[in-house]
Parts: sequence; C-alpha cells; structure tokens
Amino acid sequence: MSNQSATYDEAIAQPFLHEQDLADRIDALPVSRGLWLFISLLALGGFFELYDLFQTGYISGGLIAEGIFHTGSQGVFGFADQAAFASATFLGLFLGASLLSPYADRLGRRTTFMFALAWYGAFSLLMAFQHQAEWVIFLRFMVGIGLGIELVTIDTYLTEWVPAHLRTRAFAFSFFIQFLSVPAVAIMSWWLVPQTILGLSGWRFVVIAGAVASFLVWMVRQGLPESPRWLVQKKRYQEAREVMWDMERRCGLSTSTEFPVRAASESDMKPQQGRFKDIWSPRYRGRTMMLVVMNFFQAIGFFGFGNWLPALLSGKGASVTHSLLYAFFITLAYPLGSLICSRFADKMENKWQIVLSCLTTVVFGSLFALQNNPVWLILCGFFITWSNAWLTYSYHSYQSEVFPTYIRARAVGFCYSFSRLSTVFSSILIGLILQYSGSIGVIAFIVISMLIVMLTIGIFGPKTRGIDLENI
Repeated sequence: MSNQSATYDEAIAQPFLHEQDLADRIDALPVSRGLWLFISLLALGGFFELYDLFQTGYISGGLIAEGIFHTGSQGVFGFADQAAFASATFLGLFLGASLLSPYADRLGRRTTFMFALAWYGAFSLLMAFQHQAEWVIFLRFMVGIGLGIELVTIDTYLTEWVPAHLRTRAFAFSFFIQFLSVPAVAIMSWWLVPQTILGLSGWRFVVIAGAVASFLVWMVRQGLPESPRWLVQKKRYQEAREVMWDMERRCGLSTSTEFPVRAASESDMKPQQGRFKDIWSPRYRGRTMMLVVMNFFQAIGFFGFGNWLPALLSGKGASVTHSLLYAFFITLAYPLGSLICSRFADKMENKWQIVLSCLTTVVFGSLFALQNNPVWLILCGFFITWSNAWLTYSYHSYQSEVFPTYIRARAVGFCYSFSRLSTVFSSILIGLILQYSGSIGVIAFIVISMLIVMLTIGIFGPKTRGIDLENI
C-alpha cells in the first residue's frame, strides 16, 4: 500500500476535526506563563540567525589578522574575502528560504525547525576549525541555508499556535529575544576576537559559542508540539487533538473538553498538498507580488542602515573609535524597541504598523542626514533602529498571516527570500553611493526604499488584526 493510501486510511479511522473548531480552541488559550515560554523557545532559533548575521562584520577582522582572509584582489575570487563571506551568507539564506522552506509544509513545522537548527549548529562548528578561506566561505554558505529555513519555519510555527488577538504582540516579544543577539555578539566579539585562547584565535570562539548554544537549545526544544493547524491539513486529526490538549495543559487549563462532532465529506479526509503554482492562484497572486516588493525594499532600509552604520557615522565626521561606540548605543534600540512595541503591538492593524515604522525611518533618516552633532546623530540613529525593529516584527507577523496553512511556509519562504537577494545587490550599490555621494546619498536611497514599502503595503495589503488565519 502506498504512503498516500495509508495516510488516507488512518484519517478515515479517526474522527473529523473542523479547522474552525481548532481555531476557536487556539484563540481561547489564556495568555499564560506556559504560552510565553513556548514563544520564547521558538524565538531562540531566530536569536541564532541574527547572531550569525551580525557576526559577519565582527569576526572578519580576526580572519584577516590570522591570514585566512585577504583584502582586494588577493581574495579567493579576485576581490576581498570579507565581501565573499558576506555574499555567501546571503546566498545561502536565499536558497534556504526559497527552495527548502517548502519542506516545512510537507514534513511539519517542528521537524523542519529542529532539523534547521541542527544544520546551523553542525556547519558553524565545522567552520570554526577551518584554516583556508575557501572552506570558511563554503561552510558559511551552508550555515546560511540552515538559517534561511529556520526563520521561515519560526514565523509559520508561531503564527499557527498563537491566538489571533495576540499574534503581533507575540512576534514583537519574539523579536525582543532575537534582537538581544546584536549586543551579545558585539560584546563577545569585542572580548574574544583580539585574543588567542588554547592556541585558537578568538574569532573561532565567537562561532563556537553560537554553535554550542544552538545544540543546547535543540535539546531543550525536544518537547515542542507540532502545529495543530498543520496536522489538520494533513488530516491527522487525533494528533491535532492531542497536541491541542497538551498546550491547554501547559497554559494552565486543568480540564480539556472534547471537540464538537461534525460530519465529514470525502475531501475532508484527504491530505491537502501545496504546490508552487498555488501561491500564484488568482486569490493569492496579488499578496505574493505585494510581499515580494515589500521584502526587496525593506531589506535595503534594515541592512542598509544597520550594516553601514559605522561608515555613515564616519562620513558625518566621527572617528572610527567614536563611530563604533555610537553604533553600539544605537543598536541597543533593536531589543529595546521590540520590547517597548510589544506593549501596543496587538492594538493596531498590522499593515499600518508597517507603514508607520517606515514613515519613522523616513523622518529620522532625513534628520540624520542633516546632523553633525554627536548627540543628535545618536538620537536620530536610535529612532531609525527602533523603527527597523518595529518594521521587522510587523512584517514577519503580517506575511505569515496572509497565506493558508497548506502553502504558508512555501509562500513566506519565497517572498522572504527576496529580502536576502536584494541585500546582495544593495550592499554593493550602497558602497558605490557612499563613495560618490556620501552619507546623504545613502540615506536618500534608504528613504526612497521605505516610501516604496509604505505605498505597497498601504494600498494593497489586506487587514488581519484579530482575524483567524482561516478567514484572512
């Protein structure tokens, strides 16, 4: 008997569970310690993606000092190895998000989530012990693939488990935890990169720390439940009941009632398989194009400002030492901004949070371009970073809400991958703009990109606040 027939027979053998009945039970989950603990465990996976992304600039100096990386035409590909290292990271992220994230729709959120985290940890650990630029860059590419799968799976996983009224607030809190990685990697790199410990260069310990911590989190996460919405799509109704009852117990509900008994048609008992062409169906085509454009241009604002902040500050007359110090204070806005926003995130329509966060970047980005006073530079930079944090949790929540469960990971991965693709090209373009037009030209480029995001989401984005996923 084929696997498909076996799945069908198993589905017939168990009582039908309606999607709306499940959605009602999820919406009824109390906002409890158990639910926040579940959200925190998911957020730790995203912590390692951002830890790894921001690690790029911090450990490159150590690789150059050890003689592994070379600058200019001496690099492996005829240009600086640091640039190849960064490009390999984003290429891996692009491939992981676009080509491999659909496995979360086929194999399940939990299985894919655990696999991606183990993948990241294993290849990071291998990279930490390399002595040739070629192997460091290749393994960095492999690390990027795992990270690309990880973050897409976290978004779909979190969206499907959290009550409708709490979704955006849950994403804001999740990104508070994830953004703690930015000061964490900065402090670890400042402490470790200049040192040699047990005969190993300090940059290796920065990488090892992330890999070892990811394995520890992987062990803690063994008890995470599968997404019940995904189980229902696969017609594994009894498993969906069991994980729902388990989550209710985690959230402090002492008794779990049975689900209503409903009649089922033959189609209700056949697993629903998503295909790439489904995201281009008449109903979802507009949403797909909207999110592709949004992801492409929002990445310019996020990475354009975040990755080039020290250079932009230097361009405003700050010394290298002072620009790094200013940048450290400004980047504190990533976790603080997400934590502050979590207090009101569920009070406002998600699409308008995206629009307002971009507007904040436009306003303070324009002011930043006109400042030379250190205090005003830090203040404007802080608010730009805060608005980037606001934008990040808003669009991550939003793009995972607007597609149905059976194609959610595939659609989110495809759209999200364009943010990684745009970063490859925009980083080169920003470098050229900075060279020929200075920091004002770079800020203008970021402002125009944010205006495009505002118009795209404001005009074409559907409303999602407080609506069950099945009805968006």
